[in-house]
Amino acid sequence: MKVGIVGAGIGGLVAAVGFARTGASVTVYERSPQVGPVGAGISLFGNGFRALEAVGLAGAVHALGSAGSGLPALLRTPSGRTLVATRATADLRVVHRADLHRILLDAAPPVHTGAAVLAVHPDGAVETVHGVDRFDLVVGADGIGSAIRRSWPTDPGIRYAGYVAWRGVTREPVALSAAGETWGSGERFGIAPLPDGRVYWFAVANAAARDSHAGAASGPGAGGALGDARDALGGAGADLAEVDRRFRGWHDPIPALLDATDPDAVLRNDIIELAAPLSSFVNGRIALVGDAAHAMTPNLGQGGNLAIEDAVTLARLFTDPSSGPAQLARYDAERRGRTATIARQSRMMGRVAQLDGLAVPVRNGLLRLIPGSAMARSAERLQAWRPPAVTGA
Repeated sequence: MKVGIVGAGIGGLVAAVGFARTGASVTVYERSPQVGPVGAGISLFGNGFRALEAVGLAGAVHALGSAGSGLPALLRTPSGRTLVATRATADLRVVHRADLHRILLDAAPPVHTGAAVLAVHPDGAVETVHGVDRFDLVVGADGIGSAIRRSWPTDPGIRYAGYVAWRGVTREPVALSAAGETWGSGERFGIAPLPDGRVYWFAVANAAARDSHAGAASGPGAGGALGDARDALGGAGADLAEVDRRFRGWHDPIPALLDATDPDAVLRNDIIELAAPLSSFVNGRIALVGDAAHAMTPNLGQGGNLAIEDAVTLARLFTDPSSGPAQLARYDAERRGRTATIARQSRMMGRVAQLDGLAVPVRNGLLRLIPGSAMARSAERLQAWRPPAVTGA
């Protein structure tokens, strides 16, 4: 069986590993000349780890170490007052995206870099500058700006969610007494420890979009807590200065985290998502995974996890080209409902978190009535996913 994969991001590489384990001949196309992700932190939850375990990768990620799961996870106000207190899910690991990408690259078949794909056809033909390759299955893993998805008549397009995100990783370890998020008026700040003691942080604010999204970029960093925000290098210090202006007066350790971050390493992104759920993740012999299929706001931290789920599900279900249509129909049915539900939940979470003005005291008052155990149970339900059985097993 021949499988072609367009895009060497998280979903594409996990798919490559999954299909290679079944004995398929796998070709991975990546348009970037080098596979070296730009990014900060990424949250991996229980569902993501179960998917990684299915393709033999969970152990390598766990070996990166703990990301401080024993810390309390607090939802606070800018003054530091606790609104909701819980504990991080035991399976949670917040890792640097570069570390995860390295593990995936080491396990995957060789990636063809600088390999721009000109067109992908429903019959499995992939056009490149070097000619036409034909596959039993083509996996579209080319990110939120997926050229493959945009070629479909049912592509809903993308939209701006109304807020921007900045992300950074401290250059050195910073001691934390808690992780979690702080919600202000149209602004919020998130804190997550990395396994080596450094801290991944993100900041969010309601603002006008800065970039044009007509052809949102894709590539090895595209697609996967606001650790899933689309990767874009910051503006040579200007972005950290903007974050400092907005958040310097918030509670500790936020000022210390900003002081410990290199200005030129801050990422800034307009938060964008699909304008509506895609009507199908499948077109002939093409199947979409990750952001190409269901790009969503990163408020639940599930983008990367869902991309991994997609890839593992597809590799387990598509095992026989002669039964391809039925197998792909099952993949489409299994993935669209779950991803659409989580995308909707993430969008609603963002709307609540980004409330401003007179709505903020009302929101905060209601949040103080929510038991931390209720939030923990909600997170557990979100992560209650297991890989399907291998088709024909």
